[in-house]
Amino acid sequence: MLLRANPSLLRELVEWCETLRRRLASGGDPGIRRRLEDASYALCVVTGTRQLDTALYVARQQLADATRRQQPLRHDHVPGVPDADG
Repeated sequence: MLLRANPSLLRELVEWCETLRRRLASGGDPGIRRRLEDASYALCVVTGTRQLDTALYVARQQLADATRRQQPLRHDHVPGVPDADG
């Protein structure tokens, strides 16, 4: 059985990692590297991965899957098949 993290947790961790990466790249304060390591570790744990890039990829896939599951199925009219309305 495949375990999946709560989508809101995944979204938060992905945003946290991306924000910290940008700050680190722009020469942020020394504590940013440590916070990025913490965020990366957390995201890797919840996605079952070992590297940040892989964890981000898996998290985005899981978020996309969660979004698809939340959207109602589209019922297009099929020619020759009567609609539910009659």
